[in-house]
Amino acid sequence: MRDSSKHKGLRKRLVDQLVLKGIKSKIVIDALLKVPRHLFIDQDFETHAYIDKAFPIDSEQTISQPFTVAFQTSLLNLNKKDKVLEIGTGSGYQTAILMEIADSVFSIERQHKLYRRSKKNLTNLGYKTINIKYGDGYKGLQEHQPFDKILVTAGAEILPKQLLLQLKIGGKLVIPIGKDIQKMTVIERKSEKSFDKKIYGNFKFVPMLKNTN
Repeated sequence: MRDSSKHKGLRKRLVDQLVLKGIKSKIVIDALLKVPRHLFIDQDFETHAYIDKAFPIDSEQTISQPFTVAFQTSLLNLNKKDKVLEIGTGSGYQTAILMEIADSVFSIERQHKLYRRSKKNLTNLGYKTINIKYGDGYKGLQEHQPFDKILVTAGAEILPKQLLLQLKIGGKLVIPIGKDIQKMTVIERKSEKSFDKKIYGNFKFVPMLKNTN
């Protein structure tokens, strides 16, 4: 597959729809326009790649709905110099969006098949993938902390404390918390022991699981 003018037109139409749904961040909009979502999903779904909908990928996971990707990314309030940790590489689509905005992006994937496939795909698209890791997202990346921003792309039943501790003071964690339906939660680290929390509505994600391998 390639990124044709037709794909770019469909992508522009999708982004226009996301703007109407409330996505306002210019840097997020620009990233969405650049990243070819159809190259991150199975060819069987290519004709649906620019519909605002989640689709299944390998290992019983999903590529998130574009609005969800845009909304979570907007909540991070990213800038180019941020050091970002993503929990759940998945297809690599959200990872690519982050890489379009921030220079230093780390990502963890617990499903080895997805880890290998997303890393290969991102490499083929010209992204630097040295910081994509295979492991348990609940543990974060202790050896690379602290992070300015942490994004969790799966539903966590409980708040992983290790992720909080890997935030810089002033850093921000965006995470969906809950079992069947998740509350989109933004946590900002104010000091060594102080955190602020805000809730931004209900979403539905695949569960965040610990690495059992």
